[in-house]
Amino acid sequence: MNAVAVITGLGASLPPDRISNEQLVREGLDTSDAWIRTRTGIHSRHRVRPGTTTGDLATAAARGALESAGVHDAGLLILATTTPDRRCPATAPELAARLGMTGTPAFDLAAVCSGFVYAAAVASAVLMAGAYDSVLLVAAETYSTIVDPRDRETAVIFGDGAGAAYLTRGDQQDPGALVHFDLGSDGTGSDLITIPAGGSSSPYTDEPPPRQDRYFRMRGREVYARAVRQMADSSRTVLDRAGWTVDSVEAFVAHQANQRILDSVADRLGIPPERCHGNLREVGNTAAASLPLALADTAARGAVAPGARTLLTAFGGGLTWGSIAMTWPEAKPVRHAPAARPTHKETDSCLPSTTTS
Repeated sequence: MNAVAVITGLGASLPPDRISNEQLVREGLDTSDAWIRTRTGIHSRHRVRPGTTTGDLATAAARGALESAGVHDAGLLILATTTPDRRCPATAPELAARLGMTGTPAFDLAAVCSGFVYAAAVASAVLMAGAYDSVLLVAAETYSTIVDPRDRETAVIFGDGAGAAYLTRGDQQDPGALVHFDLGSDGTGSDLITIPAGGSSSPYTDEPPPRQDRYFRMRGREVYARAVRQMADSSRTVLDRAGWTVDSVEAFVAHQANQRILDSVADRLGIPPERCHGNLREVGNTAAASLPLALADTAARGAVAPGARTLLTAFGGGLTWGSIAMTWPEAKPVRHAPAARPTHKETDSCLPSTTTS
């Protein structure tokens, strides 16, 4: 038996407010529905309401994954996010508490849009080392809180959402098996995708930073070129490690960045459109949550047979990138709407509970 990490549960959560391209125009963004669709392939995205946090979305998606897997807790919790509820502390421990998993080790992982792939690699290593028998992997983002609503280069692309996966040890032939990984980074490109102000290199002071430094910024043309090249190269590398040919790949899910990037990566690899899956059109770019949301959406539609050879790939700020060769999960995704954040009293009262719904 070739032991590997296996996805046995999937969860998803999207804010109830769907924001169409037309609504962005009505809100005063200097663009048009035709321009957005042509440039990005995006028709709508979801946006959290004031008071709803990344942790709220993460909690809903995590509960869905637990319910999907038929369990109440996990040995370890990892939250991949670029938009934590606070700069300090990490969001993951509070997420664990809200799930009734107080005492469970939990931490945030920041790899921007590559976050799910990085977190899955860490989860796999932990499981294979025997440190824990299960890992709850959550990826959640609220990019509407960091994107400049006046910047049509970013405001039209990003949306909010969360996806989650429950992982245990299994066999390489099992549906949902994570067979091989490839990860990479290049810090010389750290200024291509960034929020300049707010960190230790440019801390907030009594004098507010310039508007352009307070929000997420991306040098689109340079990012496009790097993303296409790195995702294609990483995909080839992980396929070689798995001993798979491109022709044997039955399902391809790439980070839902924009349609041009998705098409270019698939073309470079030689993967036909009918094997490409995603939900970019409806949810936009949800950063770290992109891959698990696309997995859950595709699985809910029954578009790929369990056990099918599957290739995942992503690229994000840092710069970071990564790919996974896996078999399609058998898990049926469960979707929950985000609930309001509980008060501290409510959080304390739920700590002993293991209820997931």
